[in-house]
Amino acid sequence: MTSDRLLAAGGQQGRPLIVTEDEGLLDDLLRLCAAAGAEPEVSPGMPARKGSWEGAPLVLVGDDAAHRLRGAARRTGVLLVGRDLDDHAVWRQAVDIGADHVLFLPDAESWLVDRIADAAEGVGRQALTVGVIGGRGGAGASTLACALAVTAARAGQRTMLIDGDPLGGGLDVLLGGEGADGLRWPAFAQSRGRVGGGALEESLPELHSLRVLSWDRGDSVVIPPEAMRSVLSAARRRGGVVVVDLPRRVDDAAAEALAQLDAGLLVVPAELRAVAAAHRVAASAAMVLRDLRVVVRGPCGAGLDDEEIARLLGLPLAGELPPEPGLMGALEGGAPPGSSARGPLARFCSAFWEQALAGGGGVSPSGRGPSGEAMGTGSTDDAWGGKGGVTG
Repeated sequence: MTSDRLLAAGGQQGRPLIVTEDEGLLDDLLRLCAAAGAEPEVSPGMPARKGSWEGAPLVLVGDDAAHRLRGAARRTGVLLVGRDLDDHAVWRQAVDIGADHVLFLPDAESWLVDRIADAAEGVGRQALTVGVIGGRGGAGASTLACALAVTAARAGQRTMLIDGDPLGGGLDVLLGGEGADGLRWPAFAQSRGRVGGGALEESLPELHSLRVLSWDRGDSVVIPPEAMRSVLSAARRRGGVVVVDLPRRVDDAAAEALAQLDAGLLVVPAELRAVAAAHRVAASAAMVLRDLRVVVRGPCGAGLDDEEIARLLGLPLAGELPPEPGLMGALEGGAPPGSSARGPLARFCSAFWEQALAGGGGVSPSGRGPSGEAMGTGSTDDAWGGKGGVTG
């Protein structure tokens, strides 16, 4: 699927209903439906086909036809569309038919396209979206991002992993899928309008039961914030979970990604210099992201444990991430981070998702599990992937 077909592509899970006899208004509404990737049903009044009124995900009623719907069964998702802002009668008509909103064209065209596309895609609850940022270079943010995605997918969650760091080398490489078919970031660099969530998902490489948007091996491509906004919005509309690997430098595209996160995880090795570097990263990210938490990458030494690091950074603690014995060997063998369900990395991620998804919200402020235990506890015998062996 080419990138131009992704723009405004809808999932066609429902046909909007248009009720109007005004040919000019009908032409405009058909044009907006086409832009949203939806094929509507059209009727001059109450539709004759049984179930059309009740079953349509969205009903667009022209102000010329509202009087024909008096007495119709009340339902949600009815929009009354007019053209004259000075026509006060339209508000009375809206009350008569129980419309949710009154809107006027052409001013409301952009808003209406989004509503039509949402209805066509059958949009429900948005994805829980979590970003991962390294407190310093080599902190292990990319490893944790991949492990979070792999663990969520293994648990049956619809999962999308988005590589927001153009200088990170590509998460598809870390997942062993650099040769997999599918679109990469350069195909979306010019995205400005709405990107269809279903079309986005189908266009991306599928690796380890999750979808991955990564970078190709070509020249570096600048992703404008508008493109980041369009892609992330589409990913979130599909539900499940979205994991975003973010760069330490907050440029315009990264700021747009941070603004769409439900929570962020700042990965900080248990070293004093790493804490000093993480201060600067945290200060930039926290200007956009309200919920930023610390993941301390162990092992922790005497006098610098996970709670002390969180205190020094002035951020809530999400937990301590113990070392993963044999991680580098597993990666070299083609196994993705978090593939060992019994390993400390996967156990940490499973505990995180269990808390984050329990009530559809974020992690508990203390970074502790339901029984008060620290998240992701495990062996600290070996360094995570060996000295200097963390990908991030």
